[in-house]
Amino acid sequence: MKNDKTKTDKMNIYMPEHVGIIMDGNGRWAKKRGLPRPVGHTYGAKTFKDITRYISKQGVKILTLYAFSTENWKRPLEEVNAIMKIFRQYLHDALTDFREDDIKVKFIGDRSAFDEDMINLINETEEISEKRQGMLLNIAMNYGSRDEIVYAVKRLCADVRDNKLSVDDITHEEISARLYTSGLPDPDLIIRTGGEHRLSNFMLYQAAYSEFYSTDTLWPDFSHDDFDKAVMEYNKRNRRFGGV
Repeated sequence: MKNDKTKTDKMNIYMPEHVGIIMDGNGRWAKKRGLPRPVGHTYGAKTFKDITRYISKQGVKILTLYAFSTENWKRPLEEVNAIMKIFRQYLHDALTDFREDDIKVKFIGDRSAFDEDMINLINETEEISEKRQGMLLNIAMNYGSRDEIVYAVKRLCADVRDNKLSVDDITHEEISARLYTSGLPDPDLIIRTGGEHRLSNFMLYQAAYSEFYSTDTLWPDFSHDDFDKAVMEYNKRNRRFGGV
């Protein structure tokens, strides 16, 4: 493993620069306890804040959390409305949350599906945290990687049409520059909670050489120890990027 990552004395291991987390299992967590599925999202939001702060303190530079996919609109209306209510409350809280942690907040995904007040809250949250120097927190809302790739391709086509770019100039770098994550390094480690072993339309282009870690722990129960275990497993991997 390359030794160009942040090293933490606490665990004496190298910390990945960019971590992505697919936060899965809120509904199943609630069902196991005989509670309505929306209750699971409420508890999942608490874990969201706690884990974000913990990961920031471990030296991770970029954290991307998969909060709501483009496919999640297909869920029962009651559940979607509950998620949107939690998200709106989080936006209000985020105007002051993470200030002491110096965490910078960005949102990736298609914002056009949200109400105008929510879009304004998203923009305000980003603006207020813009000058912070700590970890960058990307929140993927109404995000789908296939849609993101289509978005990037359309931008490329527009630039070719407008003679800003030739077809021969199209490279991996040019595509990456037009994704929602433009300017950011690809994720080193992607963690999925809830026991599933798939990316579910999350950062498909960026995850080409990401290490994948799955845990049976449902998201509301995801703890500091669970994150530490994922990082320790990451340190055991030999990342060759296609080489020997």
